[in-house]
Amino acid sequence: MIGSTIGTYRVLRALGQGGMGTVYLAEHVLLGRPVALKVLLPRYSMDQEIVRRFFNEARTVTSISDPGIVQIFDFGFHTDASAYLVMEYLEGEPLDARLRRHGRLLPADAVRLVRQCAGSLAAVHAKGIIHRDLKPENLYAVGDPAVTGGERLKILDFGIAKLIGDDVATSRTRTGVLIGTPIYMSPEQCRGMGVLDFRSDVYSLGCVLFALLAGRPPFVCQSSGELIVSHLREPAPSLMDLVPGVPRKLDDIVQCCLAKEPAARYPSMQALAHALDLVIATALVPPPPGPPAPMPAPVVLAAADRSGAIRRAAGGSVTTLRGANGQAVAAPAPGTRRRRGWMVAAGAAAVAALVLGAALRGGGERYSAAAAATGTAPTVVDAPPAPPPVPAAPVAAPVAVDPAPAPPAPAPAVAPPAREIRKIRRAHRPRPQEDEHATPATPDHSTGDPATPARAPRGAAPEDLVPVDSALLEPGD
Repeated sequence: MIGSTIGTYRVLRALGQGGMGTVYLAEHVLLGRPVALKVLLPRYSMDQEIVRRFFNEARTVTSISDPGIVQIFDFGFHTDASAYLVMEYLEGEPLDARLRRHGRLLPADAVRLVRQCAGSLAAVHAKGIIHRDLKPENLYAVGDPAVTGGERLKILDFGIAKLIGDDVATSRTRTGVLIGTPIYMSPEQCRGMGVLDFRSDVYSLGCVLFALLAGRPPFVCQSSGELIVSHLREPAPSLMDLVPGVPRKLDDIVQCCLAKEPAARYPSMQALAHALDLVIATALVPPPPGPPAPMPAPVVLAAADRSGAIRRAAGGSVTTLRGANGQAVAAPAPGTRRRRGWMVAAGAAAVAALVLGAALRGGGERYSAAAAATGTAPTVVDAPPAPPPVPAAPVAAPVAVDPAPAPPAPAPAVAPPAREIRKIRRAHRPRPQEDEHATPATPDHSTGDPATPARAPRGAAPEDLVPVDSALLEPGD
């Protein structure tokens, strides 16, 4: 069979063998899609009734649109008259393998998986189909990030046990391969009743939930006969006695599913799913998350530290200041402040030179006449000192790093006012010599004014001129 082609599928390898046939891994010849190919054994493929019901079951499953039901793509006969089914290939594990690894599941995980199964079985029952063989081996967990928990449960093998037609108490077929067991069968199925309803699947799913929570089925016996008697007569043990920590509400749900009479169970899979939802919302609520981690305290730097940190972050060249209106203003770099001081000093010196030049040009003739008459050099007044440089504004704490603007252009030189020029000229006028023949000044006793020195008469010689304090001259003299 390995390497042969069945229909449009090439057989790659065997996946497992069951009581009715063998399951192979195959792929579509053209698409390359992997599938699971189940081939009936030749002895069952010769039974027309089994083959008819086998294909009818396949047609019914394909009519169910539910993500929890394994998909069937094709079915037919091989060249050797063997009947086959082409099903969805699942990558995951059955629940019986998970139980062997973990022993038992946590209540939240077990209820989550069984709740998914109950929802899918509700869709199956809506089509009038009863599974009849629910057990952990036929429930396959596959990864699915779209559902809670990140995995979805798939239901396999619809009606396989019923197709065999053997007595339900028989645990092995004539071929010696284990295909079914009464461990998860309902009491009415154990009696061999020909008429079953949906509540039979409710009982079987309750047994599966018990096994997932306790790590063992409800009844553990040495033979199939003892198992049948236990399903018919013995009450199911309490989960609270076997597994500490199981909520009472969850134990009550399992006990309701395992009731001996169908009328005492949940009437449908929808009712069971609703009860499981209530348990998930009330008894299996996850613990609240712990308090959030404390936020780190903000780092507050002093003004000097902040400015230094920002200068270091910006390469030590650019900082910004916060103006009075709250806007960020670029602060000049140290080199910019030094250049601005030199420009102010140079401008002040230029203004002083202009003032001195104007004074010298206006009073040059008088300076020459006075020097020629007296034979002495005129007194030279030093230029006014340059104004001190404007102190730089205090550096505030920088807030943002912005590029420094270009330095402003130097202010144009302004000519000194005419009043200052007149004062400078008056200060440098030639002072007349004191005339020894001048009439001495007499104090005015009527007004109380101090004595005012008399001026030299007109036409007096230059050597007779008396120096007069320039501060006592009237304007216009």
